[in-house]
Amino acid sequence: MSNIKNVPVAEYDAVIEAAGKYVEGLRLGDADVVAQAFHKDAVMYGLSNGTSLLGGPIGNLYDFVRANGAAPDIKTHIDVLAITPTTAVVRIDMEKDAINADYNDYLTFIKLDGRWQAIAKVFHQFGC
Repeated sequence: MSNIKNVPVAEYDAVIEAAGKYVEGLRLGDADVVAQAFHKDAVMYGLSNGTSLLGGPIGNLYDFVRANGAAPDIKTHIDVLAITPTTAVVRIDMEKDAINADYNDYLTFIKLDGRWQAIAKVFHQFGC
């Protein structure tokens, strides 16, 4: 058994920074800033109001941001639930997005070319 720390704190910070780009893009209503957090081939799936399955390519998220604009009152809390040298899972507890909805988002990150990028988003939208 080895006693080696595999993931430095700086990697946690880098994952939180990447997730923060997503949140900041939502706050600004800027799909291009949101896109900085995601891999170009990312997907998203979730339940709208806990009942209707929504999903597909991450471009659907960018379309939502463009259609609904800024979320100046958004409040979030970001937790890194798990991390390895090349993967991470993040939970974002979110209140008051652009349509005044609350969410739990789970973003799965992969580190490619030295950069953390979300490859998948799974979400639950609470009633709004």
